[in-house]
Amino acid sequence: QVQLVESGGGLVQAGGSLRLSCAASGRTFSSKAMGWFRRAPGKEREFVAAISASGARTYYADSVKGRFTISRDNAKNTVYLQMNSLKAEDTADYYCAAGGTVSTNVYEYDYWGQGTQVTVSS
Repeated sequence: QVQLVESGGGLVQAGGSLRLSCAASGRTFSSKAMGWFRRAPGKEREFVAAISASGARTYYADSVKGRFTISRDNAKNTVYLQMNSLKAEDTADYYCAAGGTVSTNVYEYDYWGQGTQVTVSS
């Protein structure tokens, strides 16, 4: 069982930055692939970024590539999403997820956090 708690969301102007954190409970964090997803109002949940258990492999949606960076600290049971050059279209609820295999597919993840809201004003 893994419990995930996101933090770091908020209101930011376009062009600004935010860093999201996702703290995980349990002793299996270092064996889990982690992902960030988001859901904008009226839209389906979409993939943002993912990182393998060791941190050696990362994947990004085309829409955030070059602006967002996913990282993890297995000693702290935490995964991060650094978001730079934010745009109004990045406005969404952001969720972290844990799974057995690093993937861009929402259905590959077994555990989900409650989400944190990011609002980017233009």
